[in-house]
Amino acid sequence: MKIQNVPFNVVDWNRIIPKEYPGETGMALWKVFEAGNVRVRIVEYSPGYLADHWCARGHVIYILEGELITELKDGRIFKLTPGMSYQVADDNEPHRSRTETGAKLFVVD
Repeated sequence: MKIQNVPFNVVDWNRIIPKEYPGETGMALWKVFEAGNVRVRIVEYSPGYLADHWCARGHVIYILEGELITELKDGRIFKLTPGMSYQVADDNEPHRSRTETGAKLFVVD
């Protein structure tokens, strides 16, 4: 990831109003900051959330709370808990997220 055209910014995440996105099941709440070519998010998944699509976008994802299960289209499955992260490049290994218990993530893409 190459960060371009992003001046120094301080983000008060408590002031950002989340937007709801339905999954195949459950709901995701996104707080988003965008600048230049970077999108930074705090994402909360409800218990029982399953993404409604396979994602090909590159991310750096850090688990803040809960348990996230990331499934790759090739069938591999990874369980992530607080303090863990994953990184994937654009158009490399389509993936989708799910959680039984709910999860809160910090995402840069």
